[in-house]
Amino acid sequence: MGAPQTVPPPSVLVDIERLRVGMFIQLEMGWMNHPFPTSNFRISSAEQIQVLRDLGVSQLRYVPSKSLVVDEGAPLASGDAPLPVVDEPSQPTSVQRDVEAEAPGVALSFADHHEVVQARCRARFNQAASLYAEVAQTVDSAPVAARAQVEALARADVAELLQSENYSVHLLTGITGQRQGNHCVNVMVLSLLLGRALGLGAQALEHLAVAGLLHDIGKIHLPAHIAQPGAPLSASDRRVYEEHVIRSVALAQRMGFGAEVLLAIGQHHEMADGSGYPRRVEAAQMSQFGKVLALVNRYDRLCNPLHGESSHTPHEALARLFAQERKRFDATTVLAAFIRLMGVYPPGSLVQLNDGRYARVVASNSQSPLRPLVLPFVAGVARCDAQVIDLGSNQEQGIRRSVKFDILSDEALEFFLPGQQLCYFFDRVQPADAAQEGVA
Repeated sequence: MGAPQTVPPPSVLVDIERLRVGMFIQLEMGWMNHPFPTSNFRISSAEQIQVLRDLGVSQLRYVPSKSLVVDEGAPLASGDAPLPVVDEPSQPTSVQRDVEAEAPGVALSFADHHEVVQARCRARFNQAASLYAEVAQTVDSAPVAARAQVEALARADVAELLQSENYSVHLLTGITGQRQGNHCVNVMVLSLLLGRALGLGAQALEHLAVAGLLHDIGKIHLPAHIAQPGAPLSASDRRVYEEHVIRSVALAQRMGFGAEVLLAIGQHHEMADGSGYPRRVEAAQMSQFGKVLALVNRYDRLCNPLHGESSHTPHEALARLFAQERKRFDATTVLAAFIRLMGVYPPGSLVQLNDGRYARVVASNSQSPLRPLVLPFVAGVARCDAQVIDLGSNQEQGIRRSVKFDILSDEALEFFLPGQQLCYFFDRVQPADAAQEGVA
């Protein structure tokens, strides 16, 4: 006999204008026709509602039994009961305060807290990637205006990062848009976090953020097959590819950026042992910003490779940087700080828990890098229904080891979505947030 068929929970149609934060919806369209990583999910922000409205549909299906709120104007599906009223905590967390206007009276569980933070990180990542795409289109014709846009983004992100003593780094999968723009946002985000770990002040962090976002902007003047190669380049094409560094510096100079930013961009492919390009300088001639960009750029390219190279999990990437490539970087200061920042199991790493389950690290906390948030695979459970575990709060569970994708079953591979570009963003962690329970 075959396996019993899983009966999906009943759903009802709701008018697009009646959507609210907390509703679990089902999109009846192909995944290429919407920007969300899955077609079934709980709405966690007003921004998601606006994106849904922009799809041009008049009604959507939602599942009352999996929602935090119920549309009182729509009939309940057969067998559904009204959701219980949840008492609001006397002192809401920072995440709850952020969404109070969107979901009044709803106390967030740990899982819903995580969804809200993920949505906030995703929205900020997409905002930065969209700005990069706009700058890439306008930098030749309006370099001064493009500079203003980049500086405004850098100021906002630095201010957000410095608001809290503690922060978390979140893995974002299923991000749409251009891979090149996503790479530049990754480098900006991780450079900011590394710069903060190195003790840089606000102004220095803003310069570092600008350099991180614009380090590859010169690729807009290269042929597409060279700018984003999917296979190893010929020697002549490789020489053209390496010109993107000088082209990036020239564009940033036209935008009016100063020496610190220009030098960092110019050194993002230089290596401490002199093996980099374009000038083959060594560590003594590299700026601190240049050392940061060179390391972060290499890390992201190990996880999200070009030139037909094999991809590494973040854990494998860190291990390679330390074991095989540390002579190419400032190992005692910059690389050491980066390893402490990302933890032994950076977001995106694949691990085996001590109960035998495989899981992916989806977020790490700067104060407890050895006990990150993980998303375990359970056979027969869809990704949208899987429960995130906070190992920082669940002391009975832990990580046994890091593993590679090639040991997984086909079902587990599909669950973890290997091959997708790994993207990152940070979120502040207020003291009240730490009181949330990590329940699996």
